[in-house]
Amino acid sequence: MSAFSEAALERKLSELSNSQQSVQTLSLWLIHHRKHSALIVSVWERELRKAKPNRKLTFLYLANDVIQNSKRKGPEFTKDFAPVIVEAFKHVSSESDESCKKHLGRVLSIWEERSVYENDVLEQLRQALYGDRKVRKRTYEQIKVDENNCSPRSSPTDPPQTTDLIRALQELENAASGDAAVHQRIASLPLEVQDVSLLDRITDKESGEQLSKMVDDACMLLADYNGRLAAEIDDRKQLTRMLSDFLRCQKEFLAEKEHKLEKSN
Repeated sequence: MSAFSEAALERKLSELSNSQQSVQTLSLWLIHHRKHSALIVSVWERELRKAKPNRKLTFLYLANDVIQNSKRKGPEFTKDFAPVIVEAFKHVSSESDESCKKHLGRVLSIWEERSVYENDVLEQLRQALYGDRKVRKRTYEQIKVDENNCSPRSSPTDPPQTTDLIRALQELENAASGDAAVHQRIASLPLEVQDVSLLDRITDKESGEQLSKMVDDACMLLADYNGRLAAEIDDRKQLTRMLSDFLRCQKEFLAEKEHKLEKSN
């Protein structure tokens, strides 16, 4: 891991791309330097506001990755992002199209499901993203009316379009479970990291420091991979729900057409 400095952070943020690898690599670097979390969040917010509109969502992806994967190390980032994250959501949402807002909504949903923040912060994030629009519980009668009026473009749960399903499937092509390069890196970890009985080989301070570094690097690799696997599980659950909603509505639409066809005959 390279040394931390504000200039180094600014450079890395300027080089940040929308790829999963770019986000996760920088996230790991930030978590490694978590003792500077307050400064990191301050620079992150400043650079977010300076970034071009098409890069702002990536900054929030980075914040999401850091917040979720740093929790096992300590509460620093969750705490330091809390005072600025609502305004960041407002800022990105105000300069985004509907597609981008859907991605923001997904991040918010994950934070809600995992209770990343207290309810008052989550409510502020909902307000920042959706304004005064509130999700109201529907009565049983309203749900039945929606089900009876289901069509390819509308359903009780707004099933995804075919393009959404294709995109979700394509995103899973690069999922962690299929990352052969990382599998090989994990399989190639030094024996000293895997077998505690080899600790007897440590004979001096230098060899101890070398082993400590190897263990730190291995922990970073495994923490990153575990975080990616957790994200993949969430993606697969989301895809399962999308496919279920899509298939249900298509079946209902087909049944409706068949019923109309039988009546016409």
